[in-house]
Amino acid sequence: MVDVALQPNRAAQTARNRSGLRNLLKRKSTVAFLMTLPLILLIALLVIYPAFYAVHLATLNKSMQRFVGLGNFEFLFKRETFWLVVKQSCIFAITAVAFKALLGFIIAHFVHNIPAKGQRKWRGMLLVPWVIPPAMSTLAWLWLFDPSYSAFNYTLSAFGVGPIPWTGDAGWARFSVILVNIWVGSPFFMIMYLAALKSVPDQLYEAAAIDGASWWQRIWYVTLPMMRNIIAITTLFSLIVTFANFDIVRILTAGGPLDHTHIFATWAFRVGIEGSDIPLGASVSLFMVPILTVAAVFILRDVNKRGNEA
Repeated sequence: MVDVALQPNRAAQTARNRSGLRNLLKRKSTVAFLMTLPLILLIALLVIYPAFYAVHLATLNKSMQRFVGLGNFEFLFKRETFWLVVKQSCIFAITAVAFKALLGFIIAHFVHNIPAKGQRKWRGMLLVPWVIPPAMSTLAWLWLFDPSYSAFNYTLSAFGVGPIPWTGDAGWARFSVILVNIWVGSPFFMIMYLAALKSVPDQLYEAAAIDGASWWQRIWYVTLPMMRNIIAITTLFSLIVTFANFDIVRILTAGGPLDHTHIFATWAFRVGIEGSDIPLGASVSLFMVPILTVAAVFILRDVNKRGNEA
């Protein structure tokens, strides 16, 4: 008798569960989550798992058989080369990103003011450095910087200048890797800023012109405030990519001369792979995390603050 009485309740409960499931699947948030689930799993497989595994490796000794805790980091902090790499990585990333942002802003304005018919051609040509694989384009730059057959030195010799040891002198080698990084990365800033410029209403420029604002004042009081969020996000993304850059420095200078162009990625490769000390190499690469975290917190907090004000 009890089972017979419970059967209608169970049927009603099952019907409610099915109805709740159908309603859940009809929600936009659920559909969005299910559509992004493959990407989430891919990120977890290719990013999150390697990151935690790198943390695990950084706590092991060279033979990866004994737990040493923070011993690898303590060893790094006592090496002058490590602090040289930290200094060079910061100089490389900050200088390159600053010039990429400035050059991208200037080029974006140039393209934006070109008539619509000619913009496609210019966008296509200016995106070439960014589209070409960096390793391939860096090989071309390596020929331009060649100590014996440098095209730059050949051109400068016509004006009685040079030869310049582009990759043989520490200062010029730093300049060379930064220059190539700027050349590769500026088109990314250009295309992002160009998209942001096209979203700025023309009425704002017209109102500023009526008020007597000069060209520079329109840039400062209209364009930059309207583009601040995209500038911040683009800068943060480029800062992360530039800090983790490997191919340009590896191909152009291999960290030389005398480790004066090594950055985190290349020195981690030198220590971990070439030096057969994978835990120490993992420790070097993980040192980028706190630096980039601080930068991300400041930039994203500023973006969020302006979003709340709007």
